[in-house]
Amino acid sequence: MGSSLTMFISLIATSGVFTVFLCVYAYLKRAEMPGARTFMLYTGAQAIYIFSVAFEMAAGSLGEVMGWTAVQYVGMAPAPALGLIVVLEYIGKAVPRRLAAALFVIPAISVVMVATNGFHHLFYKSVAFYPGDPMPVTEIAIGPFYILHGIFTFGSMLAGVVLLLRRWRHTKKAYRIQLATLIVGQFMPMAGAFVYLVGLIPYGVDPVPLILCVTSAMYIWAILSTRMLTIVPIAKESIFESMGDGVIVLDNAERLIDFNGAARRMLPGLGPAMIGLTLDEAWNVLSGADFPAARLADGLQEEVMWRVTGGEPFYYQIRSSVVRGRVGGAIGSLLMLIDVTEQRRLQDQLQQLAYHDGLTKLLNRTAFIHRAKERLAAAKANGAPASIVLFDIDHFKRINDTYGHETGDYAIRHVAAVVKRQLGADALFARYGGEEFVVCLPAAPLAEAAETAERIRAALAAEPLRADGLAIAVTASFGAAEAGPAGEPLQALLKRADMALYEAKRAGRNRVRLHEPAAALNA
Repeated sequence: MGSSLTMFISLIATSGVFTVFLCVYAYLKRAEMPGARTFMLYTGAQAIYIFSVAFEMAAGSLGEVMGWTAVQYVGMAPAPALGLIVVLEYIGKAVPRRLAAALFVIPAISVVMVATNGFHHLFYKSVAFYPGDPMPVTEIAIGPFYILHGIFTFGSMLAGVVLLLRRWRHTKKAYRIQLATLIVGQFMPMAGAFVYLVGLIPYGVDPVPLILCVTSAMYIWAILSTRMLTIVPIAKESIFESMGDGVIVLDNAERLIDFNGAARRMLPGLGPAMIGLTLDEAWNVLSGADFPAARLADGLQEEVMWRVTGGEPFYYQIRSSVVRGRVGGAIGSLLMLIDVTEQRRLQDQLQQLAYHDGLTKLLNRTAFIHRAKERLAAAKANGAPASIVLFDIDHFKRINDTYGHETGDYAIRHVAAVVKRQLGADALFARYGGEEFVVCLPAAPLAEAAETAERIRAALAAEPLRADGLAIAVTASFGAAEAGPAGEPLQALLKRADMALYEAKRAGRNRVRLHEPAAALNA
């Protein structure tokens, strides 16, 4: 074996060792290396290709050459597709399974075509082997599928180079060394393959394995010096698209120039056709109204309710921040949409529990006292009367004992429903406790309160509770009291209404009794 051939085989073998080292490194660092699996497959395929070339160069017959060529394509055919996927993963582009599968169609066919070339000669029309000195020479006449495979290989590698070059401007200086290494690592084998295909290499020697020796050494250096592939820059658009919060980008004229996937999901209807519209115009298309904030001040926080047609409301907190250019001037603004629907619903539930009765959903005693004081204070300020009606269900214990506590609960809800239908919007209606209820009637004198109480009493008497196929009579006794224009503390008014209620019960229940204003009693 000539010294030149020995040197070439040694260099190729060294290249294979470097490539195996990269494959093992990726395996050992797989927990911290994004895309480690793809990189392992990529370097593994290259190693198969490189060692097969070395064995092919050492072959002594055409049969051996063709055998090692078939093995060579097992690694060489998928390597460009794997390299392209490595690049896509490095720059943060998602690789759908269908796309990944499509990239391996031609490589898979190429492997089969080379292995079966003796039957169809579609890959190589003819192959001749000359032992020669100083190096053996293999002459081939390429077939149509060889050309297709070459186009695919060159196109995949060129696509990887272009994608990396486009990333250069958006990559921070700290990452540019590893990016440059990847660019060279993609470009040099592509250039070598091109030179080989046009027949510029003496003796028909494939220069790519030798070039991979250089690129593998560069990868090893970059890994050791810059921790390439374990510390990988994340593309800004990947961050933008993967954010859970919606982001809308506006220019200085408040025109829509970009938005992320989360914003599209939050605001159904938001789409590319709205690019260029002002925020008010876009919001009007989406919701039928202008943007809810008057101006997009830096640090603006605004909560808006968003309802999809026929669906439940969603609540979004909108935060605005100014985007500044390199010289510090404002060049646009960002609107961040944060989904606070669950938080808002939880707050509503807590408020419901704090201020409303769980059985009837009416105001509870605490909430009633707080709001009734406000109503009485407003009536006093306006010199208007205000009345309180206190009532409870007659013989409620008998209903519980006879029909059970569940029916007792039905009775309480039944009374609440009947009474609500008899009251106007100004009335303040609450469950005061147990089977007792209270109504505050602002701006209503005692006579009007008496009419309201009598109307409620008659409605209850006329509408029995229907439960388990039974019609159960449910009546109530009422006591009403008026604060008068001069005003009166709520507790005193409730006490007088309770005294009137007691009189109604003592008189036989299912009736209304009034307690005259304190001023009238003193007179």
